[in-house]
Amino acid sequence: MLAVVNVLGSMLMLFSVTYVLPFVTSLIYRDGLAIDFVVASALCAASGLVLWATTRRHKRELRSRDGFLLVTLAWVLMSLIATVPLLLAIPGLTFTDAFFEAMSGLSTTGATVLTGLEHLPPSVNLWRAALHWYGGMGIIVLVVAILPILGVGGMQLYKAETPGPVKNEKLTPRITQTAKALWAVYALMTIACIGALHLAGMNWFDAVFHGFSTMALGGFSNYDASIGHFDSLSIELVVILFMLISAMNFSRHFIAWQQKSLRAYATDSEAAAMLWLLSVGVLGVSLFVWTSGVYEEFPVALRHVAFNLVALATTCGYATQDYAAWPIFAPIMMLMLSCYVCNTGSTGGGIKMFRTLVLFRQALRELLLLVHPQAVTPVRIGTHIVANHIVFAVLAFVVLYFATVVVLTFALLASGLDFMSSFSAIIACINNAGPGLGVVGPASNYQGLTDFQTWVCSLAMLLGRLEIFSFLVLLTPAFWKR
Repeated sequence: MLAVVNVLGSMLMLFSVTYVLPFVTSLIYRDGLAIDFVVASALCAASGLVLWATTRRHKRELRSRDGFLLVTLAWVLMSLIATVPLLLAIPGLTFTDAFFEAMSGLSTTGATVLTGLEHLPPSVNLWRAALHWYGGMGIIVLVVAILPILGVGGMQLYKAETPGPVKNEKLTPRITQTAKALWAVYALMTIACIGALHLAGMNWFDAVFHGFSTMALGGFSNYDASIGHFDSLSIELVVILFMLISAMNFSRHFIAWQQKSLRAYATDSEAAAMLWLLSVGVLGVSLFVWTSGVYEEFPVALRHVAFNLVALATTCGYATQDYAAWPIFAPIMMLMLSCYVCNTGSTGGGIKMFRTLVLFRQALRELLLLVHPQAVTPVRIGTHIVANHIVFAVLAFVVLYFATVVVLTFALLASGLDFMSSFSAIIACINNAGPGLGVVGPASNYQGLTDFQTWVCSLAMLLGRLEIFSFLVLLTPAFWKR
């Protein structure tokens, strides 16, 4: 435990550096909040120094169980620290709402309790977007590249934070190089996204803000109307492109860049399934919305459905229309897609496409075995055979996922929230997708929830970001036994 606290202290000291960006922004725009970010950074650094100094004699190599504990504590503590500038800069903001906003930022959920976003100081808005960007690839993965400098290995931490099969896919011989490679690709693509958004019509500040938010599949905007504020087809097309890129496995992007070839994508079963599912979804929902009379012209329906469906399905959560007002089939379908679409190793949330494919292939195998009990039919994803222990792990994850959704939905129902708002809020938060339906729909936000309901949604965001297992394993007696 003390070894975990020691590393946590180091991480907090490193996290204090992230306040430089909003500090510089405050100086450039002269919004008078530079001192608030200095105070927040100093508090973060001081807290980390105290934790590190009091436990430095206990520094050692992390074990697997240490990784799970450290990941959970890091996300909670960093969210707590990230509330400081929000509390200092936004009058009347409660701690509950500030923590929700910070957790939503770091977990790349994009759900907000704030209104009048365009009137917030530029440094505060950029801090919200920066939280998305830091959390997008994972603060933990970033720190893995630096931990060896502090004398602590990073493999256990990387495995605890990184979801799916990418855990065992070393792109470079050393794990620190892997983390650096992923972040390099992430940073380069963010720069490309920012440039494309600027060319599409955004000013530089809006382009940087939405570049951070888009690549992280976060969904925060500095306008209450989200991307709908711009009413620009070219901006929507750019955002769709980069949302799709961000929803793919970043190891594929690195391999494609390393090989200077697009062949890496040709063998990506997850990406192919994602694009097929989104294409069918966009076309089907567009036809449904059009024939329902929501839009008179099909091209208009196609434009609005394509953007909002891709945004919600990839767990980015941007909006250009109040799709909650569409016939109920459409928004429910879009919300359900957010459970499955994103690939492992992406910045998105949800069950992930890899697990969906494994479940589908396992179901087909069980049907075949009913007819041919003696048949040998391994589960395959692409050309790879999926070991049975991975299939069982996927089944366990999905059971826990839906059990968590049920429990947290009932918690909101017990607090007096209506069913549609309760169910959609939990699905949106555990998938890190942002807007739900009902009182938390795209035309409103989470501001109307009670403190209890807000904390339940904050827990759902944390569980979704840590992919449930990393958190729930801490609640098992076996974890604490020596």
